[in-house]
Amino acid sequence: MTNANRRSAHERDRTFAHTLVNTAIAGLTTSYLWFALTFWLYLQTRNVIATGVIGGGYMLLIAGSSIGFGTLVDRFRKLAVMRWSAVFTLGMFSLSALVFVVMPDTASGDLSSPWVWSFAVIVLVGAVVENMRAVALSTTVTILVDPDRRANANGWVGTVQGLTFMVTSVFSGLSIGFLGMGVIIAIALALVAAGLIDLMFITLPEESEPAASDVHGTFDVRGSLRAVRLVPGLFALIVFSTFNNFVGGVHMALLDPYGLELFSVQTWGVVFAFGATGFVVGGALIGRFGLGANPMRTMLIAVLVTGVLGAVIGIRAWPWLLVVGVWLFMMVMPAVEAAEQTVIQRVVPLPRQGRVFGFAGAFEAAAAPVTAFLIAPIAENIVIPWADADGASVIQPLFGAGPGRGIAVIFATAGVLTILAALFAFTTPVYRAVADEYPAAADEGSAVPAAQVSVSVPTPDPPTTPDDVVPTGE
Repeated sequence: MTNANRRSAHERDRTFAHTLVNTAIAGLTTSYLWFALTFWLYLQTRNVIATGVIGGGYMLLIAGSSIGFGTLVDRFRKLAVMRWSAVFTLGMFSLSALVFVVMPDTASGDLSSPWVWSFAVIVLVGAVVENMRAVALSTTVTILVDPDRRANANGWVGTVQGLTFMVTSVFSGLSIGFLGMGVIIAIALALVAAGLIDLMFITLPEESEPAASDVHGTFDVRGSLRAVRLVPGLFALIVFSTFNNFVGGVHMALLDPYGLELFSVQTWGVVFAFGATGFVVGGALIGRFGLGANPMRTMLIAVLVTGVLGAVIGIRAWPWLLVVGVWLFMMVMPAVEAAEQTVIQRVVPLPRQGRVFGFAGAFEAAAAPVTAFLIAPIAENIVIPWADADGASVIQPLFGAGPGRGIAVIFATAGVLTILAALFAFTTPVYRAVADEYPAAADEGSAVPAAQVSVSVPTPDPPTTPDDVVPTGE
């Protein structure tokens, strides 16, 4: 990128806002279909193993593909990657519609049916590839937003994510309750197509060609590890942010079954939507005030708070406690994500950011499926039967009586472990190293737009993508 290509801050902010809204449309679509799939599958089977496998499988696919996503983001133009992702997701959702149409009615409630799992896997793959957009969006923050405002920009990313989460939570539950899965798929297809068309009108002259990079192939694991190791303490930062995903894996497997024990599916969707307003508030607060001088400290405090909330969210079978707990949990979560992104955008040069974000996504996503796959069968076959029978009198003094007491025990255990992990992290030398690296990077001049960083490695020719049909001059 040359200085001649760099527009005014106002013009760049408009482009960032357009890109953010477009990415929100994509996130809204996949979340809408993803939530609906989870609700539909549980209501068809009434089995928490099904939701655990679906939730864990989703995160496992993200973990397995994130480094590849980051490699592609580093190799090619960010808009080209976004457009290719949208085309692929549209194709997979179209295929899922075909499978759903031809699936026998008797197969939908049978977990052993290949039709059910074929449909679920196709939806998952389409949703996972959409996450490539998130990696590309994080790098466009570096390209378009000045360093001193990136924490605020990452906060607004969290706000938009909360808004999309809120909308999809309401409409997924209501749609499953009143419209059915077939109509939901049709709506998702229309939204994906609309987002793809809009994406064709976004231009990014600051990136007239891919930044020169040392990336290799399509799944550059070695380069990703090298990029992480080049920054002292960066791996520790990724580990710290993974603490939050430990509780996330438990909630991924069990929160929907727990919520559906206390509410109808329509009401549960509304509860999730209300909870998502907390995500909006948390992201907006970061967008307004930033993360402070030490984003690492902010991150660990946020992880500590999520552990406390995870421990108490089900301590009684009170619907209001679940509603308040979900809202507070959502309000804190943007701080964890924004802190990690802000530090990486400051200390990692743009030509390596895609792989670093991809590696971080892979590492963090791997935590959730591990806990989800382990917790779902343990909950279904051991903890829930014990809590409903012999263990009921043992846990009643602390957890009370009512539905979901076994799930509440698991929530509390995971929350306490997260609290202990966050407290331990504050005492480690690597925490101090990362906390010191962030202001040091600014002092050493890394606040120069990272898009101007170059390395002496030839840039590969971009592939043929929908980007080719956009007029030149982007």
